[in-house]
Amino acid sequence: MKIYNLARRLCKQHELHLLTFAQTEEDLTYTDELKKIFTEVNIVYLPKWRSALNCIPAIWSDTPLQVQYFHSPALKAKLDELLKAHKYDAVHVQHLRMSPYLAGRKDIPRILDLPDAFSLYWERRKSVKRSPLVTLFENVEQRRVLKYEQILKEYNLSLVCSPEDLDYLENHHHSGNLKLLPNGVDLDTFAPRQHDYSHNRTLLFTGNMDYEPNVDAVIYFTQSVFPLILKQHPDTRLIIAGQRPVPKVLELASDRIEVTGFVKDLAATYNEASVVIAPLRFGAGTQNKVLEAMAMGIPVVCSHIGFAGLGINDGEGALMRREAVPFAEAVNSLLSSAELRTQVGNAGAEIVRTRFDWDIIAQTLNRYFEEVAKKTTAGKQ
Repeated sequence: MKIYNLARRLCKQHELHLLTFAQTEEDLTYTDELKKIFTEVNIVYLPKWRSALNCIPAIWSDTPLQVQYFHSPALKAKLDELLKAHKYDAVHVQHLRMSPYLAGRKDIPRILDLPDAFSLYWERRKSVKRSPLVTLFENVEQRRVLKYEQILKEYNLSLVCSPEDLDYLENHHHSGNLKLLPNGVDLDTFAPRQHDYSHNRTLLFTGNMDYEPNVDAVIYFTQSVFPLILKQHPDTRLIIAGQRPVPKVLELASDRIEVTGFVKDLAATYNEASVVIAPLRFGAGTQNKVLEAMAMGIPVVCSHIGFAGLGINDGEGALMRREAVPFAEAVNSLLSSAELRTQVGNAGAEIVRTRFDWDIIAQTLNRYFEEVAKKTTAGKQ
């Protein structure tokens, strides 16, 4: 979504070319929509079974599985073909997983966009108790990712979405080429819809429900937090909205918990919520679900994951609580007061409007492109 929203805006000033993977047959059906934004669209088909096989050699190497997953001679060949056919002013490489493909091309202005500090993500995963075998894997992968992240120094500029992630990477890699590119919100889609603050019975969690931090969050919430809320507000219901819910999530459905699967109009679902919850226990970057809810004026209770990266104070759109009991108390306080829901919700909408509009963030990225292009050109003279 970040690339989509940025590209929609940058294409008004620049000619954009896209090189990307498709991992399912459905992915291939979006080409016509992509051509509305990108002058040239190049898609390399890499089925998930092929990616799984890619990971096998990584077991005996120092390459993170995250990177080996997207290894593709076909994409490398297509990239070489495009670089010969076109003289690009700059190349935007999205995610650590794609970083090997352009790390060595110092003749081209390149930006590596790391949505978050992936090593921080893996470090936080270790804080959640798991089986010994899973813990061993996470320890190994975290060390590999941390070491591999040194590749960011090979780029003209590397970007992360939050000050928290920026500080973490600078402290561990001592790189001088890191800057911020925040996540944003599409304010055309997630604009306030005259939200009714009088109702107080609906909690909402949103996200891709095959993403491990989201799966862990809803299981943790339903087991450790939701019962505490029901004691004070027994009529409360929880909606878990998001595509591809895994069996562990589907099993949570009950008379008080609804698992929706894919939602066509997510903004409408936000608007029906009394309080949005984001109880993630591990992860990095910022939480888009928090920003989207804030943009619509819906009060949020979230964990510390990603909160520091928002640069807001507690109560400015979101209440931050780390542990189960304080988290439940914060939700209960919002459910008990329409005035508090209104106050927190309105504060969040104002902050997002002034700081997290994609139009503003796209202008920042445009400046970064101009900077790396000028530096590379000057270096060749």
